[in-house]
Amino acid sequence: MNGYRTRRALLLMDLQRAVVGTWGGDAAMLTRLSKAASAARDHDIPVIYVAARFRQHLERPSQDGRDYAPVPADSPLLETNQGSDIHPDIAPHDGELTVVKRRISAFSGSDLEIVLRTESVGELVLSGVSTSGVVLSTVRAAADMDYRLVVLSDGCADLDGDVHRTLLDMIFPRQATVLTIADWIASLDS
Repeated sequence: MNGYRTRRALLLMDLQRAVVGTWGGDAAMLTRLSKAASAARDHDIPVIYVAARFRQHLERPSQDGRDYAPVPADSPLLETNQGSDIHPDIAPHDGELTVVKRRISAFSGSDLEIVLRTESVGELVLSGVSTSGVVLSTVRAAADMDYRLVVLSDGCADLDGDVHRTLLDMIFPRQATVLTIADWIASLDS
């Protein structure tokens, strides 16, 4: 780890109108994440939103994730569709960035790494929908880039509860500290 990467950032990933509820997450999770975002802002920690948005007629992962298919005109994650907007219950504040990604990981097809370098970020606090999608892919990519990682256990959701628990209890602790939002907020004052 280089000494210049001393800051941390909170990443709120795929918390979009068409994603929350459909692929996991609910109003209670968004309320908890709003508290995490407020605490981050109070401690001068950048809050960065990550959104999956696709261009019409360009390729996107297919439903089963095994190959790629053209984005249909009615896709809720089409960049011109309101479904790709950040959910209004967790919307960015003025001046906060939304990084657009084109695949599963927050780093894939985005300028996230450049944003993080510009902000001197060396620790990522991860949350989002889904645990087995964007969170897992981002943990793996970020670990390979030598970021220190925290995963907010109650700030992630997945349609498959068993997979969600396995990732939080057995997989993520190999590369990240797994904390509840309340414990993470408490750690900011210690």
